[in-house]
Amino acid sequence: MAKTIAVLGALDTKGQEFAFLRLEIEKRGCRALVINVGVLGAPLFQPEISADQIAAAGGGHLTDLVARHDRGQAMEVMNRGAAVLVKKLYGEGKFDGIISMGGGGGTGIAASAMRALPVGVPKVLVSTVASGDISPYVGTTDITMMPSIVDIAGLNRISRIVFSNAAGAICGMVTGKVERSAEDKPLIAATMFGNTTRAVDIARKILEMHGYEVLVFHATGTGGRTMEMLIENGYFAGVLDMTTTEWADEICGGVFSAGSTRMEAAAKAGVPEVITPACVDMCNFGAPETVPAKYKDRLFYRWNPNVTLMRTTIEENAKLGQIFAEKLNSAKGPVAVFIPMGGFSEMDYPGQPFWWPEADQGFLDALKKHLRPDIPVELSDKDVNHPEFASRTAEKLLEFLEVDNTK
Repeated sequence: MAKTIAVLGALDTKGQEFAFLRLEIEKRGCRALVINVGVLGAPLFQPEISADQIAAAGGGHLTDLVARHDRGQAMEVMNRGAAVLVKKLYGEGKFDGIISMGGGGGTGIAASAMRALPVGVPKVLVSTVASGDISPYVGTTDITMMPSIVDIAGLNRISRIVFSNAAGAICGMVTGKVERSAEDKPLIAATMFGNTTRAVDIARKILEMHGYEVLVFHATGTGGRTMEMLIENGYFAGVLDMTTTEWADEICGGVFSAGSTRMEAAAKAGVPEVITPACVDMCNFGAPETVPAKYKDRLFYRWNPNVTLMRTTIEENAKLGQIFAEKLNSAKGPVAVFIPMGGFSEMDYPGQPFWWPEADQGFLDALKKHLRPDIPVELSDKDVNHPEFASRTAEKLLEFLEVDNTK
């Protein structure tokens, strides 16, 4: 059976371009399910899903949007509606992949719809903004952004090539399905930083020896958000949250914040998890000149020319301890916290620049004060990268998983 491609776009202003794209998709043996998100006029050709349906899914009425001539409001409604309806259509098995083209506004609507789809669903977005910072559009998903080279305004010798290549890309994606291997193992999520590489490597090997596959996420904000999203989508049997530095950046204004919902997905889903406060002794900034002036008297370490580390204080660590407790108190599944009092990172060992036992103790005191009494806290006099400490975290997670598998 031929694969179906959802083709999402504004058929009022970009009808000619989307008609060409639809034809290129059909020439390659796929079907097109055209979704119109245009609000400025009548579509150049009849889509399968109308702009009225999109507006209704977004909580509005197309006639009202057209009458008000409020572009901001129209974009908001169509953004919301595209995400709702596209997710619904995919859930009903109406398409196998999705493609769109647009400028800033069209890209925003298309990206909103694509972000609502699970990881693994083919997504191609031809955009005028694809050569810049695309993180606000892509987020933590697997959208393939393709620069349009020229504006999406008519067909010419450049745009025809770009649009045709895009059609080939999405058709290739939906027809090149990767079969699930019989050797696929249950997944464990782990978080890592340069300062915790040795610890995660030790724990990962233990988990792999027991039949698990470990996916490691770099704790740089995007990594934490991506992990949270995949946990929420049910990918993982367990979580080894070894590196929680993103929370230090969240409260201090660093560049690696993963947002205020970090550490919530596993708790809400009841996924077994082991947590350590590794690298909460540091907040991350860019080059030295990017550090906010209010921190001028703080302790810094230049990790490389583009990364400046700032030591967190006793007060900041106490705040982190309370936050960790609040996040973990909502856990529906088994959870344990492991505290490496011999050092939260490679920078926090005795004799190293960030060694400050009182600050680490501030985290522990606040954690224990606010944490649910049934959640175990295991203290170690070892540092986070010590083989004994790293091994214990993996062993505890395995204990949780064995109990979980017997239910």
